[in-house]
Amino acid sequence: MTYLLSSLSFGGLLFLVTAGFCLIFGIMRVPNLAHGGFFMLGAYVGVAALRAGLPFPLAVLAGGLATAALGAVFEAGVLRRIGNNEDAQVLATVGLALIIGDSILTVWGGNPLRAPAPEALRTSIQLAGAFFPAYRLAVLLVSVLIAVLLWLLIERTRLGAMLRAGVDDLKMTRALGISVPLLFSGTFAFGSCLAGVAGVLAAPILSAYPGMDFDMLPLALVVVVLGGMGSLLGAFVGSFLVAAVYVVGPVLFPEFAYVILFLPMMIVMAIRPQGLFGSASH
Repeated sequence: MTYLLSSLSFGGLLFLVTAGFCLIFGIMRVPNLAHGGFFMLGAYVGVAALRAGLPFPLAVLAGGLATAALGAVFEAGVLRRIGNNEDAQVLATVGLALIIGDSILTVWGGNPLRAPAPEALRTSIQLAGAFFPAYRLAVLLVSVLIAVLLWLLIERTRLGAMLRAGVDDLKMTRALGISVPLLFSGTFAFGSCLAGVAGVLAAPILSAYPGMDFDMLPLALVVVVLGGMGSLLGAFVGSFLVAAVYVVGPVLFPEFAYVILFLPMMIVMAIRPQGLFGSASH
């Protein structure tokens, strides 16, 4: 039961990271390999905000706003100039990831920084005979709430209609008079914000440490492939599936940890290349 609850809370964190990556990849077709860097930067900004005396909600806001601002500047100043050159996009985003990592080492050093959970959530809750940290359950509930809000945003608002149009047919989106540069900047900033928020929420669980970006990025890539590019439902379901395999798999089969993680992705790619919930057009 403890491993199941751990996988659920980790799946919530993974969804927050992957949802932003999925939007950026699905709408902009940008393989943003700096997305893990935004996750790590959010964690460090959140820890710094907490150590400065800010309450936890404001620390989450600070991490999200910092990564959103960086994402908007990077999209407008670099990616927009590159255009659709995928090789250049990969190099640029990898370069940004390295810059973020080196900047964090310079500012905060190489030692892991642990963030305290909110005081009200520093207890344990008994579920099915097992005690589980209240904070991890809160993270799971927050991720589900954000998933519902994202669904309402995408399916029930004008902005969501523009995002769906961008996913389905970018040329038609331009023809309808929608400002694609503004849509791209907003999408990249929003996706980066989600990664930063996930980083702050992850800090009391994982700590903030150098290298956490490249620990999380491969998992996000697996989720996107498994769930389907541009599919929010795919990101949600895929995050919990991958988290379950990632948490429980090494416990049951430690010698096959990586095989168990990537095998489902390989099977899905062979049977359904667009992913479980992806459109065949992608």
